[in-house]
Amino acid sequence: MRILAVIPARFKSSRFPGKPLADIGGKPMIAWVYAHAREVAEFDQVLVATDDERIRDACQTLGMDFIMTDPAHPTGTDRLGEVARRTKADLYVNIQGDEPMLEAATIRAALAPYLSSEGPRPPVTNLMTRIRRPEDVEAPTVIKVVVNARSEALFMSRAPIPFAKKGGDPARYKQVCVYAFTPEALSRFCELGSGRVEQVEEIELLRFIEAGMPVRMIEVERDTTAVDTPADLETVRRMMLGKA
Repeated sequence: MRILAVIPARFKSSRFPGKPLADIGGKPMIAWVYAHAREVAEFDQVLVATDDERIRDACQTLGMDFIMTDPAHPTGTDRLGEVARRTKADLYVNIQGDEPMLEAATIRAALAPYLSSEGPRPPVTNLMTRIRRPEDVEAPTVIKVVVNARSEALFMSRAPIPFAKKGGDPARYKQVCVYAFTPEALSRFCELGSGRVEQVEEIELLRFIEAGMPVRMIEVERDTTAVDTPADLETVRRMMLGKA
């Protein structure tokens, strides 16, 4: 089975322009993500998919494989869809370029159902971890997820879900942005186009949920912090470099 990992990276982020090239310990953020992905033995290839010459130049300087893509894609998974039309594989893995704390073991968890000989392969998998920091519950940059008894996503939102009507602190989970797709599921994602709720929440996997397609959620223990804002970058710098 050929597995292709793709790190979508665009320069023009509304909240944080130039985010993939933000410096963390002397390396651009995208280089940390790429290095962790390269540690996953099951990946046959790791590519940075970008539409920006500055990111391309950084990839060339650092020896990272890359592919140039159309700048018009609305989401990273749509960008991955273009890569899939040009580079054949049996499984495609989307690793968000703003998750520099993702380690290889966590990334690999998304592959588990496809590496197992038991049961049918899900069309798509996504990772989640239990929310441990109270501030993450209210943060709109943290995507919360609720699942059914089969560990399939019922809904994802930037709002605090599930809502505790009677108070208390129910177990809540947040999305970890690693997605694995069969070729058929990825093709279907691109064919569907952006859904109404997806556009409101700006959460791309809602496209599958709106269309009634299952998204298998896999729980991981490792907590991560995505970089959505300059403030997030400072937090991640402290967390990563403090461990060095």
